[in-house]
Amino acid sequence: MNIAYTMSPGRGDTDLILARLAGALEARGIRCRGTVQINTERPDTHLCDMDVMVLPKGPVLRISQNLGANARGCRLDPSGLEASVGLVEEGLTPQADLLIINKFGKHEAEGRGFRDIIGKALAMEVSVLVGLNAMNKPAFEDFAGDLAVQVEPTQEALLAWVQSVTALSSPVAV
Repeated sequence: MNIAYTMSPGRGDTDLILARLAGALEARGIRCRGTVQINTERPDTHLCDMDVMVLPKGPVLRISQNLGANARGCRLDPSGLEASVGLVEEGLTPQADLLIINKFGKHEAEGRGFRDIIGKALAMEVSVLVGLNAMNKPAFEDFAGDLAVQVEPTQEALLAWVQSVTALSSPVAV
C-alpha cells in the first residue's frame, strides 16, 4: 500500500501543484483518478471560487458557496463535495495507477468525504496522493498511521514518488 501527502505553505499552492502533476501524468499515460482543485479569484472579495475537476477529464464541480463578503464560516458546499466523491467512486477501478485527492480536509478528518475512497483505493493496491494542510494533519496521521510518507511540494519530488509507486518509467517534464 502506497500513500503519500504533500503540503505547501502558500494559499492554493498545493492545488496548483497537484493539478499540474495530474496533467503531466495523464499526458504520459498514467491513469489518474480523483480530484484536483481549481481556484478562481473573484473581483468582489478576497475569497476565491473553489471547483474540483474529477480526473481524468472532468466534469468540473463547484465545491464552494458564496456566503457573502462578510461571512466568516466554512464556505465548503457539502453537496458539491459529495457529488465529486460519488463520481470519483464510480471511476475508481483496480486499473487506475494513482488516486489524487486534492485535500484531506475537515470532512475526511470527520470520517466523510473522500476518506472511504482512499481506503478502497489502497485495498485495490492503487497508490494514493493527497493534499493536506496543517490543521488536518493530526487526523490524517490517525487515519493513515505509519503507512503515509510526506513528499515535498515540488514537481520533481512528487514525480519521483509517483515513479517509485507506478509504471512511470522515466521522469516527466512539467
